[in-house]
Amino acid sequence: MAGDDLKTLVLADLHAELGAKFVPFAGYSMPVQYARGVMGEHLWTRENAGLFDVSHMGQVMLPDGSDAALEALVPIDVMGLAEGRQRYGFFTNEQGGVLDDLMIARVPGGLFLVVNAACKDADIAHLRAHINGVETIEGRALLALQGPKAEAALTQVIPEAGQMRFMDSARLDWNGVELWISRSGYTGEDGYEISMPDAEADAFARALLADDRVEPIGLGARDSLRLEAGLPLYGQDMDPSISPVEAGQAWAIGKVRRAGGGRAGGFPGADTILDQISNKPPRRRVGLLPDGRAPMRAGVEIFASEDAATPIGVITSGGFGPTLGAPMALALIDAATPTDAVLYGDVRGKRLPATQTKLPFTPPGYKR
Repeated sequence: MAGDDLKTLVLADLHAELGAKFVPFAGYSMPVQYARGVMGEHLWTRENAGLFDVSHMGQVMLPDGSDAALEALVPIDVMGLAEGRQRYGFFTNEQGGVLDDLMIARVPGGLFLVVNAACKDADIAHLRAHINGVETIEGRALLALQGPKAEAALTQVIPEAGQMRFMDSARLDWNGVELWISRSGYTGEDGYEISMPDAEADAFARALLADDRVEPIGLGARDSLRLEAGLPLYGQDMDPSISPVEAGQAWAIGKVRRAGGGRAGGFPGADTILDQISNKPPRRRVGLLPDGRAPMRAGVEIFASEDAATPIGVITSGGFGPTLGAPMALALIDAATPTDAVLYGDVRGKRLPATQTKLPFTPPGYKR
């Protein structure tokens, strides 16, 4: 995409001032890293608090009374979502694949959704085809403050944020401005996602960055942090051809939507997805630890032995884990593969061994 076609973030000038290097991502010019570099930013977030600009993501409001209509699109228990709480979910297709993953919060007046940037236009069209009163939220930036010191830093400017539990959603005041805050994120650490009017974004970001515990963090470290946390990236670890069960996300499908539940099925691909929950899917997601220091990247084929002719799977995400101190990868492999088998990735024609491991790669730091 030509640079002229890229959308710019409302905080683009601040990122440039902070020394950001920009890359095209999902139609936006996004900060990928700052002076500290990807590894330094990753480790800073694991130990302190990192500030991410995720304003490229889609923010959507559904009116009160939309629960049943949304449940017809997602295999999630929306009706059971309490006021002030948030849930992770995904849109599915008739084949049982994933169209996008999203966050759903019960807020005053309806449901607040946050969807991925690359899918937001398709997601909003999908919602509007099935639900009346879908409102695209324009003119609000979205920041994520992540890390073990995120609470201490945010409570310096919004004291009430300290009372929030993991996956709580609240509307809190900052200098007369209403902020929409959830205690969540996608790094495996404690933290918050904060929506605010564009006009206040610069002042609010600077207020957080004035704290010595907070540093700006780019897309590069966001990816390595979520991979260490074993969190799937839409478009790689989940897509329209991969079911949520295969992607290791069946935990998000509540009992009420499963076979025998009070509102079982009724979403696209329900027969396939519920059968996979009951009888195991044909493929399963696995964490891999490649031997040595060289990462195995997305697209590397996985084999059961050094000389097997046919691959048993493929790496969907791979890279180096700065906290782990070693390469790591997520792969989708034949479900029949023994869980203790050493597997082999084909890297430039060489078969390199990798050990299966439980996920996440690093222990989570969520505030329970």
